[in-house]
Amino acid sequence: MIRSVRHVTGRAVTRGCLVPLVVTALASPGVAWGADFEDNPWLEQRVMDMAHSGGEIEAPTNTMYAFKRAVGLGADMIELDVQSTADDELVVLHNATVDDTTNGSGEVADLSTDEMRALDAAHNFVPGTGTAPGRPEEDYPLRGVRTGQIPPPDGYTADDFAIPTLAEVFATFPEVPINIEIKGRADTDLLSFRHNAKLLAAFLEDSGRTDVIVTSFNDAALATFHHRAPEVPLAPGMAGIAAYFFAGVKPQPGTVALQIPVTFNGIRVATPAFIERAHRDGYAVHIWFSGSAPETEATYNELIDACADALMPARPSLLEEILDERGIVRPGRPGIDPCFESGAPG
Repeated sequence: MIRSVRHVTGRAVTRGCLVPLVVTALASPGVAWGADFEDNPWLEQRVMDMAHSGGEIEAPTNTMYAFKRAVGLGADMIELDVQSTADDELVVLHNATVDDTTNGSGEVADLSTDEMRALDAAHNFVPGTGTAPGRPEEDYPLRGVRTGQIPPPDGYTADDFAIPTLAEVFATFPEVPINIEIKGRADTDLLSFRHNAKLLAAFLEDSGRTDVIVTSFNDAALATFHHRAPEVPLAPGMAGIAAYFFAGVKPQPGTVALQIPVTFNGIRVATPAFIERAHRDGYAVHIWFSGSAPETEATYNELIDACADALMPARPSLLEEILDERGIVRPGRPGIDPCFESGAPG
């Protein structure tokens, strides 16, 4: 397992926005574009199960319950998102508000860590669907575990259904690689992205861990992060991916993986040709879904056969079943590499 080595967001962007993204990537000040590393260790990790938010269709998104469950199933890496509280604690949450997933309301940046921790992060979770507010009460079997109204499942505690701090995740999983997406208060709020990037850089410097990959929708946030923590591996944001996909412009130094959707605005991104090009250029390819393709057995198999280095499933139990049934090679575990056997790159 690597010890010293989101995902870009699934936000909908119109095709007309792609050209400005490329121009932004080419013109971003203070960013030295082009990779300068050798022997990328993340290319040696195929095929990874990077449980997306812990597997948000099968467990409450971004909770310790979801992460523990996914790792117990066999996930090789945890994928999560970070926001910062009013007292500058990094907490694990996708949205800038707590309204969708919890029994509370308000912006994360306006709430204290204690206020965040008191909330029920499984309040709106529907098994097999994910976060779905406004359903009948009986659709939420885990609602109230956090607040003590119902007992937790065997092997878990009420705290596993709270909004976790990043420090809690790191303490619980010292040997599990973690993929961290820097979030902000809004897509256009560059100051909040940069603020969270600085907090994360300081956190990782203190932790001493580099078995992580840091990414963000916002490439400027990544530039800020990389300036402060240059030894931590990166995956580019939307502008960086667009520039590479359309113009062949390599992302900033420190990039080890390209984290891409299956499709983007009707354009197929995760193709064997794209993955082969990325491998030739020294990048691993990690594929996220978030509505970009149905998370089915057929889709997972297709992407494994396309030589993806990792998938970020919302259904980690299904991916684990496929990987086990096919005897696919995993990090630290021998198995069949369909790409090697077929002569494909990787």
